[in-house]
Amino acid sequence: MQRSETNQTCVMDEDEIERTLVRMAHQILEQNKGCENLALVGILTRGDILARKLADIIYSIEGVHVPVGSLDISFYRDDFLTYLSPEVHGTHIPFSLDGKTVVLIDDVLYTGRTIRAALDALMDLGRPASIQLAVLVDRGHRELPIRADYVGKNVPSSHEEDVRVNIRPNDDTTSVEIWTKPTAGVDGGVN
Repeated sequence: MQRSETNQTCVMDEDEIERTLVRMAHQILEQNKGCENLALVGILTRGDILARKLADIIYSIEGVHVPVGSLDISFYRDDFLTYLSPEVHGTHIPFSLDGKTVVLIDDVLYTGRTIRAALDALMDLGRPASIQLAVLVDRGHRELPIRADYVGKNVPSSHEEDVRVNIRPNDDTTSVEIWTKPTAGVDGGVN
């Protein structure tokens, strides 16, 4: 008998996510002394949405449109060969990365492997002056020496949990949830 995930906790609702993104935008502007030479690149798919939201907030603060791009890391992942047909979206960065301060944006920072793949992909596209990392959620459990410069919320979690970011228009709601994964029983089934 198989049991589906039943234990779910909402750790951020839509309003809290919006307030967090405003705070992060202010931190990015403060750290970089404004938005001159700044570019935002979101890792597909939810990092891309977050990057566009941050760009809109920066525009409302500074009155400047910072360039925004989206990065597909499908072919840079270290587990690429384990997927028979990876979902490929395509990278879209309509500006030069050379000499820019690039803020790489993702939804959840976990092991660090996604960010390592994104750094490889960015370096293949140009030579930024610097790369900073912004994540909505840092859940810990790093396997690589990677840390975020800007963190929306630290969400301690176990390996037996999934941290899920839902953002419209990709999802029905905008929230951050923790789901408990089902555990395997003694007989090998799922309890």
